[in-house]
Amino acid sequence: TNKNYGYRRVVGELRNQGYCVTKKKVQRIMQKLALQVTSFTRKSRKYSSYKGKVGTVAPNRIRRRFNTYIPHQKITTDTTEFKYYEINAKGQMTMHKLYLDPFMDMCNCEIISYGIDRHPSAKNVMDALEKAIVITSDCKYRRTFHSDQGWAYQMKAYTYCLKEERIFQSMSRKGNCHDNAVMENFFGLLKQEIYYGVTYYSYDELKLEIERYIKYYNEHRMKEKLGWISSVQYRLKLLAA
Repeated sequence: TNKNYGYRRVVGELRNQGYCVTKKKVQRIMQKLALQVTSFTRKSRKYSSYKGKVGTVAPNRIRRRFNTYIPHQKITTDTTEFKYYEINAKGQMTMHKLYLDPFMDMCNCEIISYGIDRHPSAKNVMDALEKAIVITSDCKYRRTFHSDQGWAYQMKAYTYCLKEERIFQSMSRKGNCHDNAVMENFFGLLKQEIYYGVTYYSYDELKLEIERYIKYYNEHRMKEKLGWISSVQYRLKLLAA
């Protein structure tokens, strides 16, 4: 079991293994054994890629209707930043940043593609977008790709790519993070479980840990809204139905 599993998630795992237990019993045992989640949490300044109207602003087609039972129909994306530190030959520590651009399937909260770079990068976003388009091309319904109004999503190359594939583009309203709550939730979990309270001393170290977490999040991290199974398990279950 992962160190960040609270008693509810432990109950879900035990029930998946065939054990019939109550939440209160598991909570009591975990308290007795000092197994409560102790991940460090803090509020940090949210990265904003909003630069005003620099291209095409799409309407909010999603309108917080995040739920769907159709894999690859509704996709969302956003950008977030992380800090890491490097020590030079003189022993001086300098701060640097890493940027993550993931694309998530709203059906099962699976991260279907992502890019990681040292700078906010149009290429990073476009490479991840193209991978997401290929992966979701099996959807029988017209797809919708959602984002905020960040400069990268207003680019001609980005909007043209979606139009060429007959994909609807949707954008959150300006300054309204709740219009993309599913991605905000993922960023919160990611940073709470591997980032806050931890200092990374190289780009490669931080990048590797983010990649490891995304694999764990997709394949192993149980989600209550999915019936206490992972994103990949839920997708395979839908496809088998």
